[in-house]
Amino acid sequence: MKIEIWSDVMCPFCYIGKRHLEQALAELPFKAAIEINWKSYQLNPTYKNVEGESLYDYLATNKGISQEQAKQMTTQVEAMANNVGLNIDFENNIPANSFDAHRLIHFAASKGKQDLAEEQLFKAHFIDNVNIDDKEALLKIALSLGLDETETKRVLESNAFEEEVRFDIYESQQMGVRGVPFFVIDRKYALSGAQPVEAFKQAISQGYQEWIATQEKTPLTNLNTSSENTCDEHGCEL
Repeated sequence: MKIEIWSDVMCPFCYIGKRHLEQALAELPFKAAIEINWKSYQLNPTYKNVEGESLYDYLATNKGISQEQAKQMTTQVEAMANNVGLNIDFENNIPANSFDAHRLIHFAASKGKQDLAEEQLFKAHFIDNVNIDDKEALLKIALSLGLDETETKRVLESNAFEEEVRFDIYESQQMGVRGVPFFVIDRKYALSGAQPVEAFKQAISQGYQEWIATQEKTPLTNLNTSSENTCDEHGCEL
């Protein structure tokens, strides 16, 4: 069963939500039957990093709040993150446009390393204070994933995977997604935000029970009145 997640690498609740989802799956007996597919989303697609701009500057400008209010907001998020073992560092965080990071995630997905790329980019942005809009930084992350250096450079220096990113965003608009993280279970059920672990378990279990029912094949009822005019490994009925 597929779970699709619309997410932006610069969204802390997406990082926290990832941990909640992982914990929920670890506690479910059918974890091996779940396929995770990350989808691109941009919270601020037109943003360009200004050298020296802090996260507090960014939040104050974009939300129309004071620096002190911005710090209070991030303190609450840091506490949520700490509860799931994430030591997010907002003090030294570098706001960044995430478009190239999303392209890298799609490239990694083509090599079977999508979830690992998502994880490493979250870590780079929120814990290691890396500028994820810097191509050299993205190349280092790609190499840590085991991706080929020459091929990765070619991807980053071109427009490769741009359409895939844009299609994810277009698809989110068609589905009415207004914020991330946004989790879609088997294209039937949706959860938004970093929901509690138990909420994930309940929603995934419900979706899984319905999904597994569709996988069970109903035996065919044979309506033939005779066995004539057929062929098998022994020949044909004539």
